[in-house]
Amino acid sequence: MTQPTPATAHNQAPNQPTPDRLVWFDGDLVPADRAKVSVFDHGLLYGDGVFEGIRAYNGKVLKLVTHLQRLFASARRIELTIPYTVDQLADATRATLEANGLADAYIRLCVTRGVGKLGINPFLCDNPTTFIITDLVRLYPQEMYDHGLKIVTAKTVRNHPNALDPRIKSMNYLNNILAKIEGIKAGCIETLMLNHEGKVAECTGDNIFIVSDGELLTPPLHAGVLEGITRNLVLGLARDAGVTVREADMVLDDVYNADECFLTGTAAEVIPVIGIDQKTVGTGKPGPLTQQLLEAFHRLVADAPED
Repeated sequence: MTQPTPATAHNQAPNQPTPDRLVWFDGDLVPADRAKVSVFDHGLLYGDGVFEGIRAYNGKVLKLVTHLQRLFASARRIELTIPYTVDQLADATRATLEANGLADAYIRLCVTRGVGKLGINPFLCDNPTTFIITDLVRLYPQEMYDHGLKIVTAKTVRNHPNALDPRIKSMNYLNNILAKIEGIKAGCIETLMLNHEGKVAECTGDNIFIVSDGELLTPPLHAGVLEGITRNLVLGLARDAGVTVREADMVLDDVYNADECFLTGTAAEVIPVIGIDQKTVGTGKPGPLTQQLLEAFHRLVADAPED
């Protein structure tokens, strides 16, 4: 199978699965068009399940063990018992990549509550459904990495952490989807969400960072954010470079008046933000620290450490 090239890596993957794509489904590799869940699966009916978005670079899976540990932590929080071990799912992930001939890919690993009766009682589901999808990388368009993107702030408030802990990477993404709709209607590809206190939380699919007076700042976990694995990698890269790093509560004015702003995520990697709510951030161009960290991230993933 043809490998994705740097030129094609930034293209959107097709809406339909590639005909010869294989999906790891409950222990077996099956053609994508046969990898189907029941209409009685509680992951479909109620968003009851957990998932991880993972990246592979040059045939190696970035932070695979860390992703799987987070998957199991999310499952424990919702009292979902995953019927495989970390090692088994790691092997399955690598096998799925190899079977599809993909060296650079986006990986979606999902565990649903499984088939059960109608009604939200999760303990009426006997066996969780587990599947692994590998596909071409979905990234923002290259010009946005070169010149930056513009975002807007959603009116939809991030889920209260006491109602649904954002650190649980669950299939229930309606909160994010509603904010995403606001952004799309405003002509933006990403949307910033505030928490119940009006503090900056995160974007619909990415963590947010700002640079202010030489410091790198990002919202703390108590602001209601997912503890992003790319977020943590970038924090480490910044510290290694001698940058002053702080996790700090911030409000919109902090973002409006920042010297630089960028987002991080598994698919996004590190992408500069040059405007928010029709206000220019910094010089209106990707900032030097943003570019430095993006380059450092690319050097890191060249080796794709698995843990």
